[in-house]
Amino acid sequence: MFGLGWQELLLIFFIALLVFGPKKLPEIGRSIGRAMAEFRKSSEEFKEQLEKAVEEEDARNEAAEEGENLSSQKGSQSVESNGEKEEKK
Repeated sequence: MFGLGWQELLLIFFIALLVFGPKKLPEIGRSIGRAMAEFRKSSEEFKEQLEKAVEEEDARNEAAEEGENLSSQKGSQSVESNGEKEEKK
């Protein structure tokens, strides 16, 4: 957890106990817990939105590439048909 060992956590808890007192410490713990839960929820939502945007962009790029391939195939077919028409004349 954050690269802290049990000794560091115990020291932080002891200092918090001295600074805030035993009556305020449970309130502070709940507030910190709620804040961390909200932060996790927000970061998950952001991650999901980012992944969705990337997927949509990939889909657009694939559709554009397919459109370019179809138009290049049609262009090469029309060039061939123009060449055939000129040969027939």
